[in-house]
Amino acid sequence: MTAKTPMISPYLFYDDVGAAVEFLVRAFGFSEQMRVATPSGGVHAQVKLGDQIVMLGQGGWDKGHATPSALGRVTSGVFVYLDEADAHYAKAQAEGAEIVEPLADLAYGRSYTVRDPQGHTWYFTSPKPA
Repeated sequence: MTAKTPMISPYLFYDDVGAAVEFLVRAFGFSEQMRVATPSGGVHAQVKLGDQIVMLGQGGWDKGHATPSALGRVTSGVFVYLDEADAHYAKAQAEGAEIVEPLADLAYGRSYTVRDPQGHTWYFTSPKPA
């Protein structure tokens, strides 16, 4: 992948990167771009939604990284704009995603909040038309 302009991608840590990739593909509609072993014995992966990527790495206290579920609290979230929040919400709910805030019309668009199995918070929103 070549960045034509600056690009920022979240890097989330999971205890089981493979299971996380499968969940993100199934529940949120990502496509898997890469999955490789790391020199430290973990796994690095990338998933893609539209033209944006999210990187996933092996969590673990021994590496200095922890998942939200290991910490017992959320320390960040991923905000995703998409075209159709309603269909996305229905798919995520059908795949067993933990709905934190149900689909609703908010000041900035149609939105819902969900947690993945490791406790990462995702905010999916269809922005209001201009």
